[in-house]
Amino acid sequence: MDIAALLDGELPEPPRPTVLRRTDGNAITYEGQVNLIFGDPESGKTFVCLAAAVESLIDSGRCIVIDLDHNGAPATVRRLLSLGAPITALRDPSRFRYTEPEDRLELIQVVEDMKKFKPTVAVIDSIGELLPLFGSNSNSADEFTAVHTKVLKPLARTGAAVLAIDHLAKGSDSRSQGPGGTAAKRRAIGGVSLRVKVKVPFTPGKGGSAVLTINKDRHGGVRQFSPVGDHEPVAGTFTLTALDDDQLVYRVIAPSADERNEDENAPAADVKEIAALDPPPRTVDEARERLSWRKDRAARAMRTWREREAS
Repeated sequence: MDIAALLDGELPEPPRPTVLRRTDGNAITYEGQVNLIFGDPESGKTFVCLAAAVESLIDSGRCIVIDLDHNGAPATVRRLLSLGAPITALRDPSRFRYTEPEDRLELIQVVEDMKKFKPTVAVIDSIGELLPLFGSNSNSADEFTAVHTKVLKPLARTGAAVLAIDHLAKGSDSRSQGPGGTAAKRRAIGGVSLRVKVKVPFTPGKGGSAVLTINKDRHGGVRQFSPVGDHEPVAGTFTLTALDDDQLVYRVIAPSADERNEDENAPAADVKEIAALDPPPRTVDEARERLSWRKDRAARAMRTWREREAS
């Protein structure tokens, strides 16, 4: 690339999040990028992604749902309708497409078709089923990267906000890092990686809510309008309110300026151990060495202890 020519011209602005708007007008996912939406089962991941699809259809955009989890067309369309998707858009194949590919060849053809369809939002449910479709191992960085190059990256190049759903790791240490499997998943995110944690369980006829926190934001456009102070700041709270006519009203409530990620507070026992050190530790490394803890555990305990001391 001719950097001199680039500098002589007008430097392009970094990508901005434009899909799935919060109540303050700021969005939390990026078009033209791969975005990861991950969490435990029944945490609301699919609802979050379908809400983004409905938003795009209401805004005259185009959407595809690639259903690898075999939720089925009836269930998917029912959810879209309940969230407010226009029936005219769902009927129109130039606006909405649903596919349940049976093998990798069919999926690759779907990806090829998207070059002409140019979706605003592409939902992939889920990464856990995508990799086995190619005979790939979730723990292999090379195999994930190969699938990413064949499916996720080409979809993003169509201009779509690719919303890839994934599951949370099982081990306690791994869960703090993000989705299960290889760390290459996180490195490959070109947009935002959002952790979804249920707040009020989602119940048919009643709704529910989930907190969305920023696990990674490559371009910083979501963090810019989110609270500071946490490693994984709150991006918003996704809520579903059930109405009497089987309709669901969704919102992504913007966080307050001082809203904190409650999961980042250290356990009371850890804070007590920090407070009991005499003399008090001056740095995280000092606390880690004196207590023989992992650095992330010491950092969390020190941060919580300092905040409580300051208050």
